[in-house]
Amino acid sequence: MTQHTDVVVVGGGQAGLAAGYHLRRQRLDFLILDADAAPGGSWQHMWDSLHLFSPAEHSSLPGRLMPTQAGETYPGAEHVVGYLADYEKRYDLPVQRGTRVDAVRRDADRLLVEADSGSWRARAVISATGTWSRPFLPAVPGRSLFTGRQLHTVNYRSPADFAGQRVIVVGGGNSGAQIAADLALDGSVEVTWVTQRPPRFLPDDIDGRALFDVATARRRALDTGGVASLGDIVAVPPVRAARDAGLLTAKPMFSQLTADGVRWADGSRTGADAVFWCTGFRPALSHLAPLRLRGVRGRIATEGTRAVDEPRLHLLGYGDWTGPASATLIGVGRPARDAAREIAALCAHN
Repeated sequence: MTQHTDVVVVGGGQAGLAAGYHLRRQRLDFLILDADAAPGGSWQHMWDSLHLFSPAEHSSLPGRLMPTQAGETYPGAEHVVGYLADYEKRYDLPVQRGTRVDAVRRDADRLLVEADSGSWRARAVISATGTWSRPFLPAVPGRSLFTGRQLHTVNYRSPADFAGQRVIVVGGGNSGAQIAADLALDGSVEVTWVTQRPPRFLPDDIDGRALFDVATARRRALDTGGVASLGDIVAVPPVRAARDAGLLTAKPMFSQLTADGVRWADGSRTGADAVFWCTGFRPALSHLAPLRLRGVRGRIATEGTRAVDEPRLHLLGYGDWTGPASATLIGVGRPARDAAREIAALCAHN
């Protein structure tokens, strides 16, 4: 049986929770549908050593400061998961877990949200599915020939999984640098770090606080958003340690993969047991396909968070194109507030 509500939020990570906070303040009837079985969004799937770029007080969702983590200036992923779970409970947000949304369709004056556990007719939909479920792997010659393991950022947990192995890490962003550093500092893994261009390390005293200000001031409509769009590597303590120890020297991109490793432009070879593609993500928007809204680079044209060609749909947390720094904990609050206000005005006239 199809149920009815004012708003359906698709995704229960940081963006979905921020949306729920502001929808509650607008006194709207809403539901948050989340595919994961547990709270925490993509943070529950991060690697063991991952830490935020900013201190806790600069990494908070609207309404509640993130508590500090004992002994840590920059909170770890597990601490963030606990904070998000507590946030959800504190504001009694109506999250329905283990529910995967398959499609959003137009249905007369409403949007029909179809999920594996039922369907809902809503006056508006906020899509907040993020990018973690859509890892991007580039088309590199020989990728099908390599007989070792090919993994993405989403598959990494700890160096213990690669003890005694030769690992090539591809990617000059923060994820590539952090995973390469984590493996190199362990000492039991032979690491080769590969980047498309020479890596650029930000000054050691720059962290997420300054990056948020820059991202807000330099909105780039087609960038991936947040810190990553700035294109520089934050020198978090493990990255700094590996760099200063000479363990984080990048090589230029190899020309192709071979059966047992890679071949470089000069014809030389390096053997590898595993290749990690730290090559970014794409927005997870397949559930919106029936609306036929995707355009240049597969993105949906937006004004703020509102889809230009479907005013009942808002997109939140995918990057600067859905609000400056909206893919960050501290940055998602403002676009979430604006989306909730627009939806409240829409509902008042319908």
